[in-house]
Amino acid sequence: MERIPITKEGFDRLRDELKRLKTVERRDVIEAIKDARSHGDLSENAEYDAAKEKQGFIEARIAELESKLSKMEIIDISSIKSEKVTFGAKVEIENLDSGDIKTYKIVGPDESDIKNNLISVLSPIARALIGKKVGDDAVVNTPSGEVEYEIINISYE
Repeated sequence: MERIPITKEGFDRLRDELKRLKTVERRDVIEAIKDARSHGDLSENAEYDAAKEKQGFIEARIAELESKLSKMEIIDISSIKSEKVTFGAKVEIENLDSGDIKTYKIVGPDESDIKNNLISVLSPIARALIGKKVGDDAVVNTPSGEVEYEIINISYE
């Protein structure tokens, strides 16, 4: 079975979501179904249909999270002492064409969030950065062409 890397924080977030779905959301939707049933004819009961649909989404998400969590391998980034970019690294890079400076943290695919500068270890930019050191250049193939970055700083928090 292929293991999926994830940080401790990402794993905890997914585990907490699973717990909330099982203990709160599932119970609430069961109550909503029970309440909608008490209104009579189910064939024309929009509340019942909506509650059953929500229940389907909740159960699907529970199954998805249980499957993913069983395949995940928590990587303790606090123990990483490397001068090279690896999983869990916070990397500051400069676009050599525009001069723009960005900082990204390389995380597992299930915890990536570009709005919060968390990029998947499987993303093109992360793959280009892995194994590089401060001062190295990394070329990323994008839909609009190649973009070259210089690594300014690497840290592990």
